[in-house]
Amino acid sequence: MPTIGTLNENPLHAALKERYARPGDGVEVKLHGYVVDIARDDLWIEIQTSGVWHIKRKLAVLADAHPVRLVLPVAFEKWIVRVGPDGESVLGRRKSPQRGAVTAVFRELVSIPHLFAHPNFSLAVLLIQEEEVRCHDAGHNRRRKGWGTVERRLIGVVDERLFETPADLAALLPAALAEPFTAAQLAAAIGQPVWLAHKMIYCLRALGALAPAGKSGRAATYVRTDAAS
Repeated sequence: MPTIGTLNENPLHAALKERYARPGDGVEVKLHGYVVDIARDDLWIEIQTSGVWHIKRKLAVLADAHPVRLVLPVAFEKWIVRVGPDGESVLGRRKSPQRGAVTAVFRELVSIPHLFAHPNFSLAVLLIQEEEVRCHDAGHNRRRKGWGTVERRLIGVVDERLFETPADLAALLPAALAEPFTAAQLAAAIGQPVWLAHKMIYCLRALGALAPAGKSGRAATYVRTDAAS
């Protein structure tokens, strides 16, 4: 019989939970009113494949009681698998030309930047190889001509980065990035879209690692602070 929280568990989440669990760990344990993915004596681990804002209250409550680590996967390499209406017959498989980077995690961190100031909170970012399984539904997702993602599957883990302090996150700012800089200049330096650079700036400002430094034309500029070192 499935344990608490596993009835509707997606394959990526299940695979990451299996990767992190050690002999003797509690799995899907109810603590402080919440179900924790993995519980061990010195660390509670919460794995989230998307939508961190859904669990920001949970993370804050747990961190007040015990060291907590949030695990977030970022697709470094992705294969798109199209399946038939039965969800099993494979219609095609191709590799996406896009590659993910650790900085992509800021799209999720905008919900919880304040948690990095908590001594009990840490973040593990996994660069993974994954399959994204898509099924056709004519009434959904016009951008993909009706093809919607139904699940994600773990192929392998390429790298893991641990972030425990605001300075750890600030270290993702390229050393060669001249100051003051704009969001557009940061985006170019990290090879990511400007909208993601804005999220990165928001997080680092919330942690006191960046400070406003006036404007360059109409664009706001920023500089590192002592908290970024």
